Amino acid sequence: MKNMKKLGFGTMRLPLTDPDDVKSIDYEQLCRMVDCFLERGFVYFDTAYPYHGEQSERAVKRCLTDRYPREKYLLADKMPILRVRGTDEYPRYFEEQLARCGVSYFDYYLLHNMGRERYVNTLKYGGFEFLYKLKEQGLARQIGFSYHDDAQLLDEILTRYPEIDFVQLQINYLDWDSAAIQSGACYETACRHGKPVVVMEPVKGGSLAKLSAEAQAELTRCGAAGSPASYAIRYAASLENCFMVLSGMSTLDQVIDNTSCMQEFRPLDKAERGMLARVAEIMNRDVVPCTNCRYCMEECPKNINIPGYFGLYNMYTATGKKTNMYYERYSMNHGRASDCIKCGKCEGICPQHIEIRRNLEAFADLYERKTER
Repeated sequence: MKNMKKLGFGTMRLPLTDPDDVKSIDYEQLCRMVDCFLERGFVYFDTAYPYHGEQSERAVKRCLTDRYPREKYLLADKMPILRVRGTDEYPRYFEEQLARCGVSYFDYYLLHNMGRERYVNTLKYGGFEFLYKLKEQGLARQIGFSYHDDAQLLDEILTRYPEIDFVQLQINYLDWDSAAIQSGACYETACRHGKPVVVMEPVKGGSLAKLSAEAQAELTRCGAAGSPASYAIRYAASLENCFMVLSGMSTLDQVIDNTSCMQEFRPLDKAERGMLARVAEIMNRDVVPCTNCRYCMEECPKNINIPGYFGLYNMYTATGKKTNMYYERYSMNHGRASDCIKCGKCEGICPQHIEIRRNLEAFADLYERKTER
């Protein structure tokens, strides 16, 4: 569709009738949300196999594809590569997804949650080649992958598979310079390869919709006219190479707010960018002043990913949310934080003079010991 609006409806956080049951989707409210979204001229919907306990795709069928002609919307879905254990499983999952969604093709189709471990298995089982076949057969109009890893691996994948049409990246103004997420570095990598970007997590799971008191005071001081979430979405949409910003909306009010700020999209101006930079600075005040130089890792006898863990620690301080998925990624082929033997070699070489042993212990208490209780 030409000139489509840059806001997409993510179906990962749908309204529920029971807040303790992710499968209890409130279909009546969801239908109203879908209707409002389409009535306001937005057309892009994004789902995935595991969302909402495997009910998201069925909800899309019930509230969207069964109720509207196929030409009225664009639908993106994702292959659950974490579950794939053989080449023959790709067609089975894909056919099941078509049936769940009630469509005969997908406008956008992605390999879901690509990262280092999933990339190895995808190479082994021929996942990219499967995407190419789908596109040749007209079953997927555009092909890509959603990505959660570092810029170096992203560059490797796009170099090896230049036929990929687009990538989906986690980007928001809090993560842009994050050593853990590498939003900015990954975006620039996609740009170098000429790949358009779909943005996920522009509001960082809701963290940028409800700011700390100090951060909210900065918006108020600057006379911000929109909601905190609207500025987060406009930040992502203002990136030149971004063609779609996904928002996982849970209420009709969120649909109205998001579509209102994107109805006649206006990129952030210089003053607004400065305002968000100050908000990010407030929220990203580091507990650990690590610069990711990685000198410490050259000395660590346990090969602990110290900079990666400190990046996650700082992220938790800013948002109050743990990201266990990233901890598993950063500990892959590395020692865990609790493996530290407190030898002190890392502290002797750290240019920032960080108390690494003390901070690693605090991080382990947050991510390991408290989780085990």
